[in-house]
Amino acid sequence: MSSIWSTARWGRVSSTDIDPRGWRSFFQQDYDRLLFSAPVRRLADKTQVWPMEENDGVRTRLTHSHEVANLARSIGSRIAVERGDAFFGADLHTHVQPVLSAIGLAHDLGNPPFGHQGEAAIGKWFAQRSDWIFTHEMKGHEAQLETPVPPHLHREFLSFDGNPQGFRLVTRLQTNVEHAGLHLTAGTLAALLKYPVGAISVDPEHLVNKKFGYFESEREIVNWVRAEVGLVEGQRHPLTWIMEACDDIAYSILDVDDVMKKKIISPDDVLAILLHDPRSASSEAVQKTRERFAKVQASGRDADVARDIKIGYLRAFLIEELIHEASNSFVVSSGAIMGKVHDTPLMEGVALCSALKDVAKKHAFANPAVLKMEAIGAAALDGLMTFFWRSISDRKKFDDMASKRISAVAKYGWSLVSPNYIEEASRSGLALGEAAAIRYRELRLLTDMVSGMTDSFALKLWEQIREIPG
Repeated sequence: MSSIWSTARWGRVSSTDIDPRGWRSFFQQDYDRLLFSAPVRRLADKTQVWPMEENDGVRTRLTHSHEVANLARSIGSRIAVERGDAFFGADLHTHVQPVLSAIGLAHDLGNPPFGHQGEAAIGKWFAQRSDWIFTHEMKGHEAQLETPVPPHLHREFLSFDGNPQGFRLVTRLQTNVEHAGLHLTAGTLAALLKYPVGAISVDPEHLVNKKFGYFESEREIVNWVRAEVGLVEGQRHPLTWIMEACDDIAYSILDVDDVMKKKIISPDDVLAILLHDPRSASSEAVQKTRERFAKVQASGRDADVARDIKIGYLRAFLIEELIHEASNSFVVSSGAIMGKVHDTPLMEGVALCSALKDVAKKHAFANPAVLKMEAIGAAALDGLMTFFWRSISDRKKFDDMASKRISAVAKYGWSLVSPNYIEEASRSGLALGEAAAIRYRELRLLTDMVSGMTDSFALKLWEQIREIPG
C-alpha cells in the first residue's frame, strides 16, 4: 500500500521506520546522511547572492540552506500543533520535522557555481551549440548521430536547472554499492521534488509545473518513488509546499538582511521603504519594528551596536509574520494539499513577501559588485564547459566512453573528471536509441562535472586551463 511516508529505499524495501538501535527513524537517517555528505559541505563555497564574499557574516548557499531547513521545521511544527491531522496523523518528531529539515537542507544541492547566473551560463553554452550538439557525433560535424537526442530533452540542457540536478546528485551521483546515491527514503525523495514534472510536461503557465524537476536519466527512480508514495506526474508531496514557502521567506528577508550586513542600506532605510510601500505599510511586523527602532534610538547605544540591534529586530519580526502567513495558508488549503489537487504556492500573493523581494532585487541582485562577479563567473563556466566537453568527446571510439583520449588536452581534462561521475555516465538504461543515449550521457557527464564545482574551484581551474594553448 502506498503512503507519502514510505520508508522504502531505492533498490530495497524497508520493513520498519526505526533503525536497529531504536532511536532514529528512517527520515532522521535521511537528514543525517545529507548533513554529512560532501555536496552539502560544498555549499559553503557556493553563491547565495554575493559571489566570493569576503565578509564571513554574509550568507553562503550553505547557511541559506540551513535557514530554510530551520524555517521549514518551524512551520511544520506550527501546523501540526494547530491541526493534528494535517499530515495524515504522522508523528511530528520522527516523520514531519526530519523530512522538512532534510528537504530544506537539500533543496539547493544541484545549484552550479554562481547560482542562477551559473544556470544561465550553462544553458547559454548549449544554446550556442544547439545546431549540432544534439545531432552530430563529433564536434567537427563529421558524422550525424543515427538517433539524435529527442527534441523534448534538449530543454534539460538549454534551460539547465539546479533542481533536477540536485535530485540526480542524491539518487545517482553519490557513491553507493547499489548505485542508489545517498539511499534516501521514497518519502523524502518525493518531498524533494519541487517541480513534479519532466521536461516533456513543462507548462510555463502553471506555477508548479513551470520548470522540470527531474531529468530523463532519473525517470525510473521518480516512477518508483511515485509508486511508493501514491503520487503521479504533476502532483506534489504535501511537505514540498512548506519547503518552497521557506525558500521564498529566506529569499525575501534574509537576502535583505545580508544587504544590511554589508552596509549597502541601513535597517532604517529598509523600514522607510516598507512603510512607504502600500503592500507592506500596514504589516504588523513593520509597525512593531518601527516601535522597537524608536526604543533603540532612545537608548543612546553606539551607532554600530544600534544598527545590529535594529537588524535583529527587523529580521525577527518579519520572519515571524511570514511564518504565520505560510502556516495559515497551509492550514486553509490543507484539504486540497492533502488531496493532491492544490496548485498555488503558499506565499503567492503575500504582499509583505513581494515587497521584500523587490528590496532584495534592487539592492542585492542588481548591485554592481554582484553583477561583476556574475559576469566573471559566467565567463569561467563557458571556458570550463568547452574544456570539459573536449575532454569528454575527443576520444577514439564514440560508443566507448572510456576509450583513449585523442589529444593531450583531452587526456588532462579527463583525468580531472570525478570517477563516480564517469562510472554513472558509462551505465546504460535510458530508453533512447544507442547513439542518442551515448550523447545524452555525455551531456549529463558534462553538466555533472561543472555544476558540482564550488565558486572558488571553478575560478581557480579556469585560470589554470586558460594557460593551455588551443
